[in-house]
Amino acid sequence: MVGSMLNLTVKIEAGDLYDYMLRHSYNSPAGIVGSCFGALLILFALMTQQWIYFVFGVVILLYLPWSLFLKSRQQILSNPGFQEPLEYLLDEEGLTVSQGEAQEKLAWEDMYKAVSTGRSIILYTSPVNATLFPKSQLGDQKMAVIEMISTHMPPKKVKIRS
Repeated sequence: MVGSMLNLTVKIEAGDLYDYMLRHSYNSPAGIVGSCFGALLILFALMTQQWIYFVFGVVILLYLPWSLFLKSRQQILSNPGFQEPLEYLLDEEGLTVSQGEAQEKLAWEDMYKAVSTGRSIILYTSPVNATLFPKSQLGDQKMAVIEMISTHMPPKKVKIRS
């Protein structure tokens, strides 16, 4: 991979953003606690047959995915950054993101972590910001993207399943 570079054009869709938001939320302490609490309420309802707790548990478990679903749709429609495709250049130095006249270069050593979902490869640039690479848009470049990230980031920061 020495001296190599990858050029990608990606258009983030609402489903891609929703996938990222779900992964990010359910891997946060609040998401984990909320899910456990909802599940415990359902178990309590089943053991005591007090069905109001079952209703509360289901509401708690469904609230986060539903609210994230709505939020992802709203962001895609309202954020100008999602209206046009993003151009990515991955090279030895890092990642360059371009859209229209705007351009941002991020060094590999500044990357926070890289993970994957069934739908995307997610390159975190901070604990809360990320670059999304929807697998459906990578085509035959998917393995090259994974290899580029894995080559330039410490193994402990990379948790990608292909």
